[in-house]
Amino acid sequence: MANPVILAVDDDAAVLGAVQRDLRSEYGRDYRIVGAASGPAGLEVLDALLARNSAVALFLVDQRMPEMTGVEFIERAAQRFPDAKRVILTAYADTDVAIAAINAAQVDYYLLKPWEPPEERLFPVLSDLLSDWKAGFIPPFEGIRVLGHRWSPITFQVKEFLARNQIPYRFLDLELDPEARRLGEGIPVEQLPMIFFPDGSKLSRPSSMEVAELIGLKVRAELPLYDLIVVGAGPAGLAAGVYGASEGLKTLIVEQEAPGGQAGQSAKIENYLGFPAGLSGADLARRAVTQASRFGAEILTPAAAVGIQRKDPYRIVELADGTKLNCQAVLVATGVQYRKLEAPGVAELTGAGVYYGISNAEAPSFKDAAVILVGGGNSAGQAAMHLSRFARSVSILVRGESLAESMSAYLIDGIDSTPNIEVLPRAGVGGVSGGDRLQSVTVMGSDGEKTQLEADALFIFIGAAPRTDWLPDDLMRDSHGFILTGTECGPRPPGWNRERPPLNLETSIPGIFAAGDVRSGSIKRIASAAGEGAMGVRFVHEYRADL
Repeated sequence: MANPVILAVDDDAAVLGAVQRDLRSEYGRDYRIVGAASGPAGLEVLDALLARNSAVALFLVDQRMPEMTGVEFIERAAQRFPDAKRVILTAYADTDVAIAAINAAQVDYYLLKPWEPPEERLFPVLSDLLSDWKAGFIPPFEGIRVLGHRWSPITFQVKEFLARNQIPYRFLDLELDPEARRLGEGIPVEQLPMIFFPDGSKLSRPSSMEVAELIGLKVRAELPLYDLIVVGAGPAGLAAGVYGASEGLKTLIVEQEAPGGQAGQSAKIENYLGFPAGLSGADLARRAVTQASRFGAEILTPAAAVGIQRKDPYRIVELADGTKLNCQAVLVATGVQYRKLEAPGVAELTGAGVYYGISNAEAPSFKDAAVILVGGGNSAGQAAMHLSRFARSVSILVRGESLAESMSAYLIDGIDSTPNIEVLPRAGVGGVSGGDRLQSVTVMGSDGEKTQLEADALFIFIGAAPRTDWLPDDLMRDSHGFILTGTECGPRPPGWNRERPPLNLETSIPGIFAAGDVRSGSIKRIASAAGEGAMGVRFVHEYRADL
């Protein structure tokens, strides 16, 4: 952390220079000594320090300045840094003003000019004040800060992108946080959310790509040609990246949102082999990303694949920004996404109290809140257990008779033993309502009866649709859009130009493979998805040997 700042303000250049010289000689090791030649210039310095999240320990300000008196400066400076100690430098004739300022502007001390010798007339006073300040000082957070409104959909998108990419940040809520209000003073609402970076730079209403570039995520491929491009960085895609790179393939992983996929949002995975105490989806994703990177795999985030072209013997993956990536083989591991809930008000309040899935980082935001989840799968159960640690009440709406039809037993046992979780069977969402944020959910019973429940948040986990709409039309899918592979494609699919039939996990287009939840007939479990990703690399080797 950078040293805290002592700010000296005086319009007399000679006096300002002398003050700074004395301060540096005594405090330069532990504090940064900054000077300003006027009150307005001093406020500009403070605004820059505030943007960098720097700490200010003390103001030492001349009273007689033409543009702004010392007392006026301190009154305005204290709005930015209320905990900083405040000292006025004044002439003997102005002592009455200085004494009055102790009450009016809560000035801590006034010192008479000249202050020589500083060892007797300056340092003892300042050292006492700095000692008091340091005793109550809490070092500021040094990472990224997001300034915005809690219920803003755009703010939520920024926070979710940072959280899912495991970038530490601090959220400053303009409705609740005094520091946020100080930092946001003068910023028009249409410029929010605003991200403040440790170096003092900032971004207003940024796109995911802009954030990614500034935080150092890889957004552009390095090589002109790859042996294997993996589209999707869920468990299947990350496993393919690990095995592909470890076996010598030039491997690139392309991820639209964040590594981990839906599994990356799981609060706690307790049935994954080798982790008896469980692990979070974020931890699993972090470990896999580190492992794939260590073997030399490249990971692009965010990068949305919008098409695959066949140009034998190569396959070309096209990204949303127009980039075309050349490779010998493609493994599609785009997984699934939550189906949209078609109910009145849901679309309008998405991101403002209505959410699809939830990241671990967001759960503490719902402390003492009333939350509702709709869905009866493991993702819903894991989210309910995690949210119950913070929320006042958690209600789970499930269409079936009970959770036993679709949820693992260990989660059901945990839910049954958690007092603030309630399961509402044979129920669905009939609609949601609120102004600029969710306020209530209409629960529809199987008999058509409607019940209005107050709610601060609704989390939706209602089944999954495969992410396959970007693939070539002639790539075979089942009736639900999941990709057909191997024998499901038949011995010679339309357009097939190989003597052999499709390999296991190979699609109806040679050289394009599929693994994980996006594949028809796959077992929708994290371990099986990771296994298919590893298997896919084995068949990529066979395909390349046949070129």
